[in-house]
Amino acid sequence: MPGGRLTQQERQQIAAGLADGLAYAEIARRLERPTSTITREVMRNGGPTSYRSDLAHRATEQRAHRRRQPAPRGTQAPARVRGRDDEALRAFEESFTTVMMASGMPKMMSRVMSCICLSETGGLTAAELVQRLEVSPASVSKAIAFIENLGMVRRERDERRRERYVVDDDIWYQSMVASARATARIVDMAREGAGLHGTNTPVGIRLENIARFLDFVSENTARAAEQARDILHTRPADPTGDDAGPTAEEPR
Repeated sequence: MPGGRLTQQERQQIAAGLADGLAYAEIARRLERPTSTITREVMRNGGPTSYRSDLAHRATEQRAHRRRQPAPRGTQAPARVRGRDDEALRAFEESFTTVMMASGMPKMMSRVMSCICLSETGGLTAAELVQRLEVSPASVSKAIAFIENLGMVRRERDERRRERYVVDDDIWYQSMVASARATARIVDMAREGAGLHGTNTPVGIRLENIARFLDFVSENTARAAEQARDILHTRPADPTGDDAGPTAEEPR
């Protein structure tokens, strides 16, 4: 099975496969590559509808060139942790970003969210995000506004009074609650529309069914988030078998 970076010819085959409507798994099989490699390649280069092999190859070469360049004076690279494989960590961050993009989050917002989540402290300043992602301050600001609106990041001041964007344990709970509330607003709107169109009309019946479905989902999402909240504040079991202290009972 081939290893290493994708070649330009392989990228052309990916583009041809996408044009033919092939699934990522089938393209991966033909190239004898892992499906995750093809998924990550496509999602970080425009997605299945906008992927272009020449642009993808050029972007990869530019990223590789930037990694080889020394950091400018006055900037501080993220601290390296002994025993960790830096290349594997970079690949994981790209995969993490790809998964977020596949869930519907735009590319820059996914990159910012991944960068914060995978930082050692779980929080970064705007300047640190600009440096790590090598993007403009405006891009970071727009991305932060987007994910903050989803309840997936919060702001705090550090000891130097700089704003830091934080993804802590409770953020995931708050995000799920915000999602449930947003869904509940759609329920209210659907029911209002059902009343306007008439509950016995095709449109009214459709809207009422949408409302009932989303009402059930919203209510259960909020309840599950509340029941599972303690999981976010407990230590996972140690795979070595050492006692990791008490853990919350996961909801069934």
